[in-house]
Amino acid sequence: MVTENSIAAKSSERTLVITRIFDAPRSLVFNAWAEPERLMRWWGPRGFTTSVSEMDFRPGGAYRLRMQSPQGVVHWWHGVIREIARPERIVWTCIVDDTDGRIISAETLLTVTFEDLGAKTRLTLHQAVFDSVTTRDAHRGGWSSAFDRLAEALAQA
Repeated sequence: MVTENSIAAKSSERTLVITRIFDAPRSLVFNAWAEPERLMRWWGPRGFTTSVSEMDFRPGGAYRLRMQSPQGVVHWWHGVIREIARPERIVWTCIVDDTDGRIISAETLLTVTFEDLGAKTRLTLHQAVFDSVTTRDAHRGGWSSAFDRLAEALAQA
């Protein structure tokens, strides 16, 4: 028998939360997510390139990002933007698949919050619920590397 507590525990095991402080004002960090030309500079792990094929940045708007590894493997990130509270929060769905449409990561809900710390910003990423702990851990590594790239892009802004 499955209890509510065991369902909650399994769900929390497949949730990713990352918090990072960036040495940039909140509006700049928010815009790095909201503006395609800025997002392409840092999205994806180090060595990956990203292009934006669609970005309708409004609640209900769709987005589609093409992310390519150094080995030439292509991943597509896509979903729908559910909420924008400028410059505090962005909520969107995320599906990752390959060029043949095979799902790499089933739909998750990504919530990114931006907390004003004066000249700095605390960003918290919450992504859930992953289909497996393995997929969650792969995203943790990818986001950690992408956030290193984001810090570099913000320093050049």
